[in-house]
Amino acid sequence: MNKLEKVYCRTYQTIFKLALPFLPYRTPEVVGSVKKLPLLMAVPTTAGTGSETTLAAVITDAQTRHKYAINDFPLIPRYAVLDPKVTLSLPPFVTATTGMDALTHAVEAYIGNSSTRGTRKNAEMAVKLIFENLDTAYTNGSDIDARRNMLHASYYAGCAFTKSYVGYVHAVAHSLGGEYNVPHGLANAVLLPFVLQEYGETIHQKLYKLAVAAGICTKDTPCEQAANAFIDEIRSMKQRFGIGNTIPEIREEDIPKLSHYADKEANPLYPVPVLMDAKELEKFYYMLMEEEKPQASDADA
Repeated sequence: MNKLEKVYCRTYQTIFKLALPFLPYRTPEVVGSVKKLPLLMAVPTTAGTGSETTLAAVITDAQTRHKYAINDFPLIPRYAVLDPKVTLSLPPFVTATTGMDALTHAVEAYIGNSSTRGTRKNAEMAVKLIFENLDTAYTNGSDIDARRNMLHASYYAGCAFTKSYVGYVHAVAHSLGGEYNVPHGLANAVLLPFVLQEYGETIHQKLYKLAVAAGICTKDTPCEQAANAFIDEIRSMKQRFGIGNTIPEIREEDIPKLSHYADKEANPLYPVPVLMDAKELEKFYYMLMEEEKPQASDADA
């Protein structure tokens, strides 16, 4: 460990102890830097990850089935080529789940405690474009304008979360992807409304603004009503795209390990609006295990 890395660790330790005095200190999972890279140009083939503008990469340990996040500035591509023709052949379900991934990036960056005026603007633009174009891209994959707008949405969401980070949706989703190979966009899509609902009134004002940006509500709509309408619309989107509310791969005996991984990734790195420890994060895995109840028909009433 060189001198700069030692200074980084001491600074990290001081901030950790001031911010979270009730938790035992642990060193960062990944310390170090990426060496200077050759010129990097990124051409995204899905409208979801935003990797063409982010400093993030993820590596999965095949033995432990754990996903490790790497963040460093040399990983940001110098150029991004957003070519909608590359995405025209994406199947509808992949279009939907990657689009919901971009939505999760934008929402988590927006509601976190590290957002800035710039990242909020990017997140609002991403949310607006997604609500205006994802349904069209899903039902008519050859619509070049919808595909182009979804690429722009993914890019804006990537700009937002690169500076403002994500939250517990991503932390839990990474644990599910590492352990069970659940596609990341699918895990995010299933989780997002559960986590937003759990945050409660803490994020109502921010969800109100996103609801207005997305055209779900007007500025005259009461704050709580708009926030709930935003979450309800995410649920409706999932239903239209054939995305359920459960992850059937989850095994109850794995939940303590999975929640530990999520806690280790998120705390204290992610500036979440409501802090939760590993035990509290377990609730989300149990929510995703619950059987979906069929809706009662008129004849049953």
